Order: sequence, then structure tokens, then C-alpha cells
Amino acid sequence: MSERGAWRLALPLALAQLLFFLSPLLLLAATSLATDENLDTASLAAWRDVLGDSFHRQAVLNTLRLGALTVLATLLFAVPLALLHMVAGPALKRIILLAAVLPLLTSVVVRTFAWIVILGREGVINSTLLSTGLTSAPIPLLQTEPGLILALTQIEMPLMLLPLIASLGRIDPALLDASASLGASLFRTLRRVVLPMALPGLLAGATLVFASASTAFISQSVIGGGRLAYLPSLVWQQAMVVFNWPLAAALALTLMASVLAVAAALSAVGRKAAHV
Repeated sequence: MSERGAWRLALPLALAQLLFFLSPLLLLAATSLATDENLDTASLAAWRDVLGDSFHRQAVLNTLRLGALTVLATLLFAVPLALLHMVAGPALKRIILLAAVLPLLTSVVVRTFAWIVILGREGVINSTLLSTGLTSAPIPLLQTEPGLILALTQIEMPLMLLPLIASLGRIDPALLDASASLGASLFRTLRRVVLPMALPGLLAGATLVFASASTAFISQSVIGGGRLAYLPSLVWQQAMVVFNWPLAAALALTLMASVLAVAAALSAVGRKAAHV
């Protein structure tokens, strides 16, 4: 088929995107420009509330910080596991892959409520700390950001680990042998050979984890509770409790724009690194 007629193959996908993505997005944008009293009247009141209110600005920063800290926490555990998978034998590789995939087979609701049992005042963590004498009183972990990050780290781990395993699996072992034969230490080989070649998987995992953690409404609501203000919970409150649809639409668009901006930044880093 000629290039001039190739657009016909993409036409069904383009129409589907227009129908199921662009149309709701335009409707959401139109709703954000309405007034709370009359959805037919145009107004910038919702956007002034989002951009001018310090509470909403802080919620945006809280959401971005939560996503960034979750990415760092998952990297802390995923990178060693991915490196271990690269050098492990077939049996250990299957065990690591099973551990990576197993959380995906469980509902996020079930995993989130399981973390309530773990993080509670009488949960596994506090019981262990009390029994070992490391603390004399239970440590508050529920409805705190550290507890939420800990839970999200486990929940989002497959999204970071699997892309890293895929990237490291494409590295030719001969490159590692050549680096060692040239006198490079193990740390230098990791820094100059392994990690640069694993960068696409690392950036892909970081993008997935950031987007998922920033929009994790169930985990943020159940584990974070009402003390922590994040954009997904604010969107739900404004839409389903207060019924302020313009403000809910503006907050939803702000959340989407924030996540897309971080994803674009990570993509730019990847493109720049590829040309270095």
C-alpha cells in the first residue's frame, strides 16, 4: 500500500481516540469553564480557585511529591532485584519474576486493605518494633505520608521492576566481560555500562510508577485518610460530595497536566541521554 493510502489504516484508531479520549477531555475542559450555579455560563472561577487558593496549590505539590518519593523508593528495591535477576540462574530468575508478577494478580483494593493490617497500631510493623524493644509505643503509620509511600512502593513495584528486567536482559554479557578484561571494577562497570543501557527501562518504570502513584485514589484515600490532601481525593470530594463540577473538572485537568508534564520531562531526559 502506498504512503498516501496508509492513513486509511490509522483512521479507525484515530476515530476511536477522538470518540473515547478527546471528546470527554473537551467536555471536561468545557465543564471547568462553567459556573457552579449554571453550567451553561462561562467563567474562570474554578481555575482561579485552583491556581489562587494555597490549599489547592499545596495539594498539587503533595501529589507530585508523593509520586516522586514513590519512584525513588521503588528504585531503591527494584534496581538490586533487577541486577540479581540479570546474573541469577534459571531457577532464581523464575522466582524473581513470579514475585514481580504476583502482586499484579491481586486486586489493588485487597493489597491496600492488607496494608492497613500491616501499618496499624497492632499491625506487623509495630508488633515487631515493640517486641524487639526498638520502641516503647506504637508508631503512627496509617494516615501518614511515610506509611502511604511504603504501601505504594509494594503496590507499584512491578511497574518498575519488569521494565528494568527487560532492559537488563538485552545487555550482551560480552560487554560485561570486555569491561572487566579492560580493568574496570564492578562498580565502574555498573556505572558506565549497565546503568546507561538500562536507562530506557528505568525511565519507563519511573514514568509508570509516578503516574500510577500520583493517581492512586484508593490507596491515598484508605491509607492516607483525610489528613493528607491529594488531587485524586479532592476531585472525588468536589464531584461526589460537594457537587462542584467545575472545580472537580479543573482539578482533574490539573492532575492530568501535572502527570503529563513529568512524563514529558522523563521522555526528554531519555532522548537526550540517547544522543549523548
